[in-house]
Amino acid sequence: MAGFLDRAKEQAQRGLVQGKQKLDEVQNQRAGGDLLKKLGAAYYAERRGSGSPAATQQALQALEAHIATHGDSFLRS
Repeated sequence: MAGFLDRAKEQAQRGLVQGKQKLDEVQNQRAGGDLLKKLGAAYYAERRGSGSPAATQQALQALEAHIATHGDSFLRS
């Protein structure tokens, strides 16, 4: 009986780890999408004359930092 409980506990632990990894992945994808939207909005504002090149550059740097840390998989989804 103890062996069964140990296996069940290990399986539950693996499930928790996998769930956390998936949650982190989804959160990183969402954050990347938000940064991409901010870059688009900054660029659009700059082109319309109500934004600045500095704001566009800042949004681009934030996006590039996110990609360097978490990868660019959100660009394909």
